[in-house]
Amino acid sequence: MIKRNDEYYMGLALKLALKAKGKTSPNPLVGALVVKSGKIIGRGFHAKAGLAHAEAVALDRAGKKAKDATLYVTLEPCAHSGRTPPCVNRIISSKVKEVVIGMIDPNPLNNGRGVTLLRQNNIKVKVGVLSDQLKEINESFIKYITTRSPFITVKVGQSLDGRIATRTGDSKWITSDKSRAYAHKIRKDYDAIMVGVNTVLRDNPSLNVWFSQKKLIKIIVDSNLSTPENSSIFAGEAQVIIITLPSHPGQETDNRKKISAKAKILEVKEKAGQINLRDALKKIAQLGISNIIVEGGGTLIGSLFDEGLVDRILFFISPKIIGGKEAVSSVMGIGIKRIDQAIKLKDLKLKWLGDEILIEAKVK
Repeated sequence: MIKRNDEYYMGLALKLALKAKGKTSPNPLVGALVVKSGKIIGRGFHAKAGLAHAEAVALDRAGKKAKDATLYVTLEPCAHSGRTPPCVNRIISSKVKEVVIGMIDPNPLNNGRGVTLLRQNNIKVKVGVLSDQLKEINESFIKYITTRSPFITVKVGQSLDGRIATRTGDSKWITSDKSRAYAHKIRKDYDAIMVGVNTVLRDNPSLNVWFSQKKLIKIIVDSNLSTPENSSIFAGEAQVIIITLPSHPGQETDNRKKISAKAKILEVKEKAGQINLRDALKKIAQLGISNIIVEGGGTLIGSLFDEGLVDRILFFISPKIIGGKEAVSSVMGIGIKRIDQAIKLKDLKLKWLGDEILIEAKVK
């Protein structure tokens, strides 16, 4: 009798899921295999929101041979209709004898219903194979679908003493070409890139991706709507969203009219005279944006930390000392009063990029 290795097959399904990294949002990454008599007879992964789910692709490729086979799928099959029909119905009609599931779907619309329906139709179900690894690759989906707020990664390129610009505002370039190229490769895994208006005014960035055809949504946090209408962010085909405070009668400026022709203006609630970041992220999530990389400046990043809205950090550290109390820090905002209130990190990873270091970690 052939010994079955569920972890092996689920690992292969996980690798299939990762083929669509950065392409499925707001949907999760999902991979699937159909296995019969120790042989893989069908493979599939979810390539993009609106396209067939991984289970359906794998079962279609297996065809009639799927009868009495085992289906491996990284995420619990859906039992509800969305852009595509329920995957559970497709699985039941295929007559597989068993479904091995990596993790339960965190989506409240499903969340166990798929497993229940499969068992009610006399299909054996096993749950929890490589679940920790699968939760890791779908961490942004999990946060988005359970909190209705996007997963936030803060990316910083700073000197060893934590500066992102000198006292005169000069910031090009603190990190090396190698670090900047690596940072651009990371961008393609996100739905959107966010910066504060001061970064636009100081650096006039285009916020594009060097190594991909993907057009990231560009989000500017600009409470007074002072983004120049000729800014580089408006170049190209990518959507631009300006987060700002509500206008009042008589405040319809020429700049606002010009910007509204080039970008989506998203008005959000106020908090102490500034953008209410929690409200902003909730409204951004309603647009189907599930993860964002934030790349400056220090004021926006500090405010996100102050509000407890950061999920992951990517700090590129260059072996340079800038100094000066008026130099721009990478994390500003209000900050903490006592050391025991410091934001703590976990799961730290270090990567050398020439003479520079990338520190990647999750916020506890």
